[in-house]
Amino acid sequence: MTNNTKRTKVARMTLLAMLVAILVVLAYVNIPMPMGLSITFNMIPVAIAAIAMGLPGGMIVGGAFGLISFLQCFGIFGSSALGAALVNVSPVLMFIQRFVSRLLVGILAALVYRGLCRTKAPLYVRGAVTGFSAAFFNTLFFMSLLVLFFGSTDKLAGPIAEKGVLMYIITSVGINAVVEMAVAALVTGAACAALKKARML
Repeated sequence: MTNNTKRTKVARMTLLAMLVAILVVLAYVNIPMPMGLSITFNMIPVAIAAIAMGLPGGMIVGGAFGLISFLQCFGIFGSSALGAALVNVSPVLMFIQRFVSRLLVGILAALVYRGLCRTKAPLYVRGAVTGFSAAFFNTLFFMSLLVLFFGSTDKLAGPIAEKGVLMYIITSVGINAVVEMAVAALVTGAACAALKKARML
């Protein structure tokens, strides 16, 4: 193994550790919204890991995001009002809803960036689109599995019956999703420039 290869490996491991640490910090920076949900920016480290380290990075940091999200149902790394209310219904389904959805975010973000690298899109655009897609996938999978697994529970059945599934999702995450996607696109796009300067892209 050459010195350059060793330095690159150490740099990537350091970046992974930093991104997971940022996830832990961001777990306490949620902005509460109606319906027990909140605005979160945890998908940004996932997108950055997917860009810098491809599928392995996306899976590791995406999995860490999912694990932290699941633990929040028990008041660890912050708290989730909705998660705490539903985890007693089925911890297994809650783990799938929280962990698998975020793992998929990391995988798909890596695939999106890989696809964009085959185009002539500028680096910032590739990063911004990857960040946007990470936030989009996070909302899509999180809400889809929430409704699928827990839509018939006392907590959600009433609002879903009153509004319908689509309107329930829109009213629950409308503002959240817009803010998360916009911020994720801006921050991840800018992060690409830093990664390029650090010779990690």
